[in-house]
Amino acid sequence: MKRSEINGYIKEAETFFREHRFVLPPWGYWNPTDWRRVERSKMDEIVDHGLGWDLTDFGGGDFSARGLLLFTMRNGSPDDPARTYAEKIMVVKEGQITPLHFHWRKTEDIIVRGGGNLVVEMYFSDENERTTTDTVTVSVDGVRRTVEAGESVRLGPGESVTLTPRLYHRFYGAAGKGTVLVGEVSTVNDDDRDNRFFEPLGRFPEIEEDEEPYRLLVKDYQRYIGVSKR
Repeated sequence: MKRSEINGYIKEAETFFREHRFVLPPWGYWNPTDWRRVERSKMDEIVDHGLGWDLTDFGGGDFSARGLLLFTMRNGSPDDPARTYAEKIMVVKEGQITPLHFHWRKTEDIIVRGGGNLVVEMYFSDENERTTTDTVTVSVDGVRRTVEAGESVRLGPGESVTLTPRLYHRFYGAAGKGTVLVGEVSTVNDDDRDNRFFEPLGRFPEIEEDEEPYRLLVKDYQRYIGVSKR
């Protein structure tokens, strides 16, 4: 992806957040110059825990069709039992697919905070990590709901679904309902070791640097501010 495309999507997201009165932490609005003004040691938690802007086209090169933009606001560490939670905000456009995947360890609540409707398709996995034909029962805001394998739960604003480990899921914005503001509250998020995509996919995009970043992505920290993980 071109950096100019990424910058444009982030600007759109900030406008969308404002429309829904969702405010990021102050550092979420920093540009690269702002980051360089802060003492490096003070940013260790942000860098080590993968907080901040993230965007992916899953290696397909067509972000509008298959992609996700998100901001991680808080996250613990798999090695730290004292902080066992994470929280994200995501922007999902109509028909924009996050491909089929599960997590070996993470349990997550996917919450529609505003905007359109989110469609979540689900399958259980077997011991060989293939999909099964078993019916799927999940909690939708505390109410049990059962669907056939591969069928979907449709969530409107204010609704949520709990996704447990090894439950395959893919999601996208419902046609005709507009962009969706999606929250995620979960156990610790570990993109390096806890994502199992049904098809092999790239997690982070290759970026063509045709202009300066408007906001830094999580994958930019090392390059632009010279901060390494502890």
